[in-house]
Amino acid sequence: MIPLNYFLVLSIILFALGAIAFFVKRDLITQFMAIEIMFNAANLAFLAFAKSAGSLDGQIIVFFVITVAAAEAAVGLAIILLIFRQKKTIKSEDIKLMKG
Repeated sequence: MIPLNYFLVLSIILFALGAIAFFVKRDLITQFMAIEIMFNAANLAFLAFAKSAGSLDGQIIVFFVITVAAAEAAVGLAIILLIFRQKKTIKSEDIKLMKG
C-alpha cells in the first residue's frame, strides 16, 4: 500500500505547478488548463484522505468537484471563444474587458 504522504506530496506538486502556470502563462487556454490541474490536485488530496480514513466522503466530494469542473469547462471555453471572436486574441494582457 502506498503511504498517504506520497499522495499528498504529489497533490502539492500538481497544485503548485498549476498555480505557477496560471501566473506565468498569459494565454487564456493555458490558464484555463492550469485551473483544471489545480482542481485535479485537490481531487487527489480528497481521495487520499478518504482512502486513509476508510470512508466514502472524499469520493463524494470528488464527484461534485468533477461535476463543477465540467460545467466550468463548458462555460469557460464558451467565454474564451466569444472573447477570441471579439478581440482576435486570447492573450490575457491584450484583453481589457473591464475598461469602459
